[in-house]
Amino acid sequence: MRRTLDMQADRIEMVLASHRVHARVRGGKVTPRAIKFELVTPLGTRVQKVSVLAEELALALGVPHVDVKRRRGVLEIEIPRQDRRPIPLERLARKVRRVPRATSLLGVDDEGVPLLLRLDSPDVAHVLVAGTTGSGKTVLMRIMGLTLALWNRQAHVQLVLIDPKRRGLGPLENLPHVWGGGVVFHPNAILHMLDRLVELMEVRDREGYSWPRMIVFIDELAEVLAVGKKRASQAITRLVQRGREAGIHVVAATQKPAASVLGGVMKGNFPVRIVGRVTSADDARVAAGLAGTGAEHLRGHGEFMLVAGGQVIRFQAAYADANMVKRMVEEIAHQSVASRRGRARLPRRLAVSAA
Repeated sequence: MRRTLDMQADRIEMVLASHRVHARVRGGKVTPRAIKFELVTPLGTRVQKVSVLAEELALALGVPHVDVKRRRGVLEIEIPRQDRRPIPLERLARKVRRVPRATSLLGVDDEGVPLLLRLDSPDVAHVLVAGTTGSGKTVLMRIMGLTLALWNRQAHVQLVLIDPKRRGLGPLENLPHVWGGGVVFHPNAILHMLDRLVELMEVRDREGYSWPRMIVFIDELAEVLAVGKKRASQAITRLVQRGREAGIHVVAATQKPAASVLGGVMKGNFPVRIVGRVTSADDARVAAGLAGTGAEHLRGHGEFMLVAGGQVIRFQAAYADANMVKRMVEEIAHQSVASRRGRARLPRRLAVSAA
């Protein structure tokens, strides 16, 4: 690894020197997702003069792309790692302590620090997850649902699973936190569930309560809207506009978040966007709600950007294969039964700061 890093640093300096940019690599760090080099340039050097050389740097380094950005007073050249490994959910969950209620685990950020998302925060409320097939968005939604159930009692958080194809969210349907009897997948059942949620929101508004928090996962949002048409669109729009005060939060996933497909449901109603691999810069702009995020360069397989409040955080999502998901669901269900019987101790593998 040391020889590779030295070789990359030398090539960066050579490319810059060939374009009359006097700079040297001062240091850097290796993260789970990328290798980052700090670049020292003479006073007055324009950032644009370096960033326009990103393609030449990528060619010299033999990588798909290179990002050049300014961070904490220095220029940083970021090279995607070719040897990325999955981040197992169970191992990562053990590192987390003192988790607030209604909080889910996403993965690790560029520093390797676990990244959490508190859904009942005023700055979060609802989340749109966007990405093409292979981006990892369905796995990410499973991770969010699993960790919400892992760290919260049923009295604090309940999950609603809406999935027209049933495959994406199906592995979670045996969680004791699931409200409504499992995965809702039939078109008529989906419309009925959305109507029930709107009625629940109205009741909570009148009576002034918001617990337990209801986390509504919708896989393939565009398909739900296409099948349910105006009725589904109106119900989801009402939930994302008024649901937060009633303790109802929507986490929706879509492959192509075009305004022509999602219409008014998306516009301004999802303060937090999680963007995976997309096919173009235009799709990246629509998905993130911001221009210039570079989401079109994401490589998929769990590499995402979290966009909130104008801030962009790149992260690698945690991973759980089918066997791990099944085992964790069974253990969470077992713990729920044990808790009701007065035996509230968590199984050893899952003893990670339950709420």
